[in-house]
Amino acid sequence: MLGSALTQFAIGVYVYQTTGSATQLSFVILVATLPRLVIAPFAGALVDRWDRRAVMITSDVVAALTTLVLWGLLALGDLRMWHIALVVAVGAIAGIFQFPAYQAATTLLVPKEHFGRASGLNQLAGAIAQIASPLVAGFLLVTIQMQGIILIDFATFLFAMITLVFIRIPCPIATEEGRAARGSLWREAGYGLTYLRARPGLLGLLIIFAFVNFALGYTGVLMTPLVLSFASADVLGSIL
Repeated sequence: MLGSALTQFAIGVYVYQTTGSATQLSFVILVATLPRLVIAPFAGALVDRWDRRAVMITSDVVAALTTLVLWGLLALGDLRMWHIALVVAVGAIAGIFQFPAYQAATTLLVPKEHFGRASGLNQLAGAIAQIASPLVAGFLLVTIQMQGIILIDFATFLFAMITLVFIRIPCPIATEEGRAARGSLWREAGYGLTYLRARPGLLGLLIIFAFVNFALGYTGVLMTPLVLSFASADVLGSIL
């Protein structure tokens, strides 16, 4: 999480400093977000059919290779906007498959009575990455620059893959709800909506999250151009 967040921060700064355009920056953010909306319902259904560990390893390999491509283009001095958009899109797609596999694997590795603790640790990991990444990335951008950050990100992918090699994830136990959802890919993807309709409290919570994220999206796009218009990347990292 931390390695990927470092690269995301660095890409945002690079795009704005190179183009001077908030529109170009927002386009990169759109490219990173749009695949989640389109592919996510099907990714969950596919992950249910595949081995969770293999999905996570494959996702890490794909994301690591895109990181290397980004580093190579930058080293050659031939990095363009469409290169960045393509790399960001492929990395986002890899993350779409990794996240449900990771969440599902957690429930298979942890006893049910410890789900709350495991969830808290997952939230803590995400929070540490969210808080530390802009501060660390801002400092690294003015010292080892974007190439160095990308190599750090690549090293974190290697660490994640090596960890997964030594972990065994048990097969999930079939439940009544799982058997009811079986069928074609379209049916399994659509069953998530059926599940939500039967649980109005959960649906309401997701609607609240959607509105909050929509509102925060403006800040996410505009903060970087605003601060970089009068300050450096390390100051932006400190503010974020």
